[in-house]
Amino acid sequence: QVQLVESGGGLVQPGGSLRLSCAASGIMFRLYAMGWYRQAPGNPRELVALINVDSTTQYVDSVKDRFTITRDNAENTVYLQMNSLKPEDTAVYYCRAQRGAVYWGQGTQVTVSS
Repeated sequence: QVQLVESGGGLVQPGGSLRLSCAASGIMFRLYAMGWYRQAPGNPRELVALINVDSTTQYVDSVKDRFTITRDNAENTVYLQMNSLKPEDTAVYYCRAQRGAVYWGQGTQVTVSS
């Protein structure tokens, strides 16, 4: 059974930082491209950051130079370090694993507000 479990969300003030984690089980993690997506109320789900099996990365323009995605294949975990957070970063953040098949986590809420 595949499980992706996100953690690390919460309430943070503008300019603050959070680190999201996504622990995977039930898949050969190192063979999967891993991504972080987010969905704000009334908006479609969007790709935030992607890390491929060779650890190359891509980011949506709005988070470049603020967010960093990394992976630890020994721990089957992908991380999203989020710095200089803005109110418009408020959303539910989802972890996704893809290798042909696609698997999603349950999401973690990130709220940026003063």
